[in-house]
Amino acid sequence: MTHPLVDQLRFTRSEFKRCLKGLTPEDAAKRHLPMNCIAWNVGHLAWHEQRYFVTYAQDKILMPELNDLFSYGAPACTPNLDDMLKAWKKMTKAADPFLDSITTEKLQSVVIKNGKPTKYIWGNLLQRIIYHYWYHTGENAAIRQTLGHTDLPQFVGSIDSEAPYRSE
Repeated sequence: MTHPLVDQLRFTRSEFKRCLKGLTPEDAAKRHLPMNCIAWNVGHLAWHEQRYFVTYAQDKILMPELNDLFSYGAPACTPNLDDMLKAWKKMTKAADPFLDSITTEKLQSVVIKNGKPTKYIWGNLLQRIIYHYWYHTGENAAIRQTLGHTDLPQFVGSIDSEAPYRSE
């Protein structure tokens, strides 16, 4: 059975995606300084998924360009939303086998990077990315409001039926 924290990540991903519904590529590329554009945020979370769950966990880099364009502190750019959604879907799909294998024991273990232990444990990284998604989900909603979009999703969605609390 999937670990409950992984279920929460998957719910969080679905809420992030739900916030993008009806968004045009043109609006996704608009910046409201000092924020990045929504399409950049999608690429940024694709980078984050790749970093933790593909590179750290599986020792793979499927899209090196994500490291250059969307890492923390990377310069702003206005990428194409459709391209970023493809990258994000590719990374989440590549991350899922690792996430499906997560156990409580694994979540409590130290992350090994380049053959050396880091200061992180897997559970902290999983929580960090969940909170990172919520940060950008809220930011994207704010950007959409400044663009004049109405009828935006109300957060949090159907957590009671889609991702209810469940103990380990």
